[in-house]
Amino acid sequence: MHNEPTRALIVVDVQNDFCPGGALAVSHGDEVVAPLNKLITEFLERGEPVFKSRDWHPQVTKHFAKYGGTWPIHCVQNTPGAEFHPSLIDDPRIQVVSKGLGDKDCYSAFDETDLEQQLREEHVDEVWVGGLATDYCVKNTVLDARKKGFEVKAVSEAMRAVNLNPGDDEQALAEMRKAGAEIVE
Repeated sequence: MHNEPTRALIVVDVQNDFCPGGALAVSHGDEVVAPLNKLITEFLERGEPVFKSRDWHPQVTKHFAKYGGTWPIHCVQNTPGAEFHPSLIDDPRIQVVSKGLGDKDCYSAFDETDLEQQLREEHVDEVWVGGLATDYCVKNTVLDARKKGFEVKAVSEAMRAVNLNPGDDEQALAEMRKAGAEIVE
């Protein structure tokens, strides 16, 4: 029996609509692809699980401003905007977790998904997290992972923020640290 933690990588919402040119673009969102690809390769080479979460919204949902929510229409199921960034590594060993299938906001990759169950089945006790956006889906995924008892490393070079309000990114990192996550390069 080894004492090394069993690790998994969670790649959060690196979808076309969140990258430059998308419906809800995060500034420099595509810059997370290269560091995430490096991590995906390393995790897969070691046989460690990799998960990609995605917003997978129906055409009509209370998540969208048009129907009473906060956000412009984005990541609608089976549209080009909902597809993963074309340069992000695709591999049959990567598990895809779809969230936001109904009217709830579902910022965390754990919201209304079986991600926790899949991690437990793989005996994972530490997750590495990166993706889009630092101040929404990455932050909420990190906070939920901590609440569920996982050790968490959030990879700073592999995330970018929306920053609706200046400093939202720094506040998100502070919240993650306060919850016990480690911010790593």
